[in-house]
Amino acid sequence: MNHWQLARTARVIHGGGIIAYPTEAVFGLGCDPLNPEAVHNLLAIKQRPVDKGLILIAADITQLTPFIAPLSAEAKAQLAKTWPGPHTWLLPAHANTPRWIRGQHSTIAVRVTAHPIAAALCRTAGHALVSTSANPAGKAPAISALRVRHYFPAMLDNILHGALGTETGPTPIRDLMTQKLVRPASA
Repeated sequence: MNHWQLARTARVIHGGGIIAYPTEAVFGLGCDPLNPEAVHNLLAIKQRPVDKGLILIAADITQLTPFIAPLSAEAKAQLAKTWPGPHTWLLPAHANTPRWIRGQHSTIAVRVTAHPIAAALCRTAGHALVSTSANPAGKAPAISALRVRHYFPAMLDNILHGALGTETGPTPIRDLMTQKLVRPASA
């Protein structure tokens, strides 16, 4: 991945744009999670209700700190065993986490990604990103940039091309406090 492509995509994000980018298994749609207009535009494009909440990805846990409540040493140790990697966790949301990110929940879905392009994009942008599968509600997630274009013609501000990771479907989601599996791994 060229640095200029990452830098251009980060500028789009900082300008309030909506992007698509490769992740562990599918293309994701993303934007700046603290830009309410960008998040609402993303939700409208995806036809996703705000009440469901969104996943945030980051290059490291410090990029998630503004969105999560303080964690115990034990919780941090458990996360460290799975991150970076294709594991999304529901963590208690920080009191200031916007509703447009957490939805109707007191938790927030977060992942420290090991996907090299997604992690580089988070580092270049300087913060966590929204990460929701690139598909309209009810459709299969896009596994190619071409499918992203087909789903969202002229609706996105940038598509960052690159190879997907080796996962076969969206990452599993587990609640850290209850250990309940909320979304199983796809096979």
